[in-house]
Amino acid sequence: MSESPTPPGERDADGPDGDAPDGDGRWLTKGVAGVGLASFFSDSGHEIATAALPGFLSSTLHAGAGVLGVIEGLSDALTGLTKLAGGPLADRPRRRAALARGGYLVTALATGAIGAATAVWQVAVLRALAWGSRGVRSPSRDALLASLAPRHAYGRAFGVERAGDNLGAVAGPLLAALLVSLIGVRHAMYCAAGPGLLAAVSITFAAREARRTYADADNRARVRYDVAALRRAGIARPLVPIAMFEMGNAATTLLILRATELLHTGTRSATAAASLAIVVYAAHNAFAALVAYLAGHWLDRAGPRPVFVTGAVCYVAGYGLFAAGPHGWPALLAAFVLAGCGIGCAEPSESSLLAWMLPDAMRGSGFGVLGAVQAVGDLASSAAVGLAWSLFGPAVGFGYAAAWMLASAAMGLGPWLRTRDTRA
Repeated sequence: MSESPTPPGERDADGPDGDAPDGDGRWLTKGVAGVGLASFFSDSGHEIATAALPGFLSSTLHAGAGVLGVIEGLSDALTGLTKLAGGPLADRPRRRAALARGGYLVTALATGAIGAATAVWQVAVLRALAWGSRGVRSPSRDALLASLAPRHAYGRAFGVERAGDNLGAVAGPLLAALLVSLIGVRHAMYCAAGPGLLAAVSITFAAREARRTYADADNRARVRYDVAALRRAGIARPLVPIAMFEMGNAATTLLILRATELLHTGTRSATAAASLAIVVYAAHNAFAALVAYLAGHWLDRAGPRPVFVTGAVCYVAGYGLFAAGPHGWPALLAAFVLAGCGIGCAEPSESSLLAWMLPDAMRGSGFGVLGAVQAVGDLASSAAVGLAWSLFGPAVGFGYAAAWMLASAAMGLGPWLRTRDTRA
């Protein structure tokens, strides 16, 4: 892919690969908005559960932090595996709607059912089912979104989807705090199913609009990864800087922990520090949503390279602040905002890049591979940063993550983020 999208006069019309036509230039259609709303509602729901889960395990089931860590680690790993498994299923256009709708529905029901758990193993099974369903649906949702948006607006479409997801990460914890104070932690877990069900409704409306783009699509192909075809399309090359980026993308819980420790000073209690750290974290998600939306517009004008590199550089600066260890909340707010800007730039870049590179019949597989790379990288990064933190201190841990981000930025400046699609 060249540095900038093809001029409007040279864009291809709707072709046999199932891409949405440019039409009259409109890109924020009901379908694109429906996918964005689905991400917002779904993330709101499971963020309610994520925020309430530690209290539910400790106060209701009398389990400790170790149990929570095992449950979350296994669930995150399962998400990566199911994204990989769901990839080739999403290559079949007519199956995408059912997979996306079913994934949102099962995630919602399994998340809400955690409130009825009476044993830790039940929580583990339901959380794994919810996260596994998230993984299966993701390639179908992304491939569905690419079929709804015109090529010249992939950046904006994926920016809207990522903005919705990050806004859900702001709304979810706030709703959780309100619900826990009003009706208790168990009933708050039940309520987590509500937004997820709205997500299933939203994706259903989006899928109805997408039907026109694959009415004549061939759905007889075998469900499998065509590794040779993906390699010929050039997918391996951009995955190098993306994998480096994900190797530095530490879990936000580590950022919250670092902020909590730094804010716990002689004049501020541990409880007050934890509360302030969560508020500052909300700013991270809010900026990630705003930047994702703006980055989508930038992507469509400049291509993925400058946006991706900017995201990595923002992380380098943010991790530098976390490593330096300021005790004042303004500096920590700046660190969280920089990290939010980083993820807001990177995620739409990665998704748009694959949508531009691959034909419709291969996008499900491409998004599945991307999801697996992201999940494995994030898991490895969080484990490595946490271990380095424990052995050598937080400065070393965040320095390790910053080094990976710096390497991904340097690699992104080279030819690695070019594709062979001259139309984007």
